[in-house]
Amino acid sequence: MKGHHHSTARPEADPEEVRGWFAGRLPDDWFDGQPEITIDTEEILLVGRLPAGDLPDDTPAAKAAAQTARVKRFREDTRDHRIRIAEEAEHRYGRQISWGAEIGEHRELFTTLSLPVMTRLRMPERHVLDTLVRGGVARSRSEALAWCVRLVGQHEEEWLTELQDALEKVRKVRAEGPVSA
Repeated sequence: MKGHHHSTARPEADPEEVRGWFAGRLPDDWFDGQPEITIDTEEILLVGRLPAGDLPDDTPAAKAAAQTARVKRFREDTRDHRIRIAEEAEHRYGRQISWGAEIGEHRELFTTLSLPVMTRLRMPERHVLDTLVRGGVARSRSEALAWCVRLVGQHEEEWLTELQDALEKVRKVRAEGPVSA
């Protein structure tokens, strides 16, 4: 096994169970409806829609300033409570908890993870990254690779969604199968 690095195995997180736990744990007045919850092997991201209340919307500038300020207020007013909930959830699910809020068209993520990912690239692949750096698209190979991943995510969204749906079906079929001793 020399040369192979495995991340610490984390328990599977059932998205419905996670959604239910947060629905029971979050204060009712924080968000309009249930937050959007995204889960991967390292992180659980919650983004909630803030109640608009009576924010000014007479001009685009007033509207934008009010929305930004409302998100800032939510972030500051709920910080201690969010930390307590996150600590519980991190212990329960073995993942970092990240938060975000949106109001109108304004969306802000507060504490998302940015993780290093080790990869081996051959010369033609390195050439692509170096071209992006030389062209000023990215400051480093790392930033160039992140840019490539975002681009694939945007342009292949439909295909990625189909792939995720297929993986979800596999997970369900496995869960219904025989339990190995």
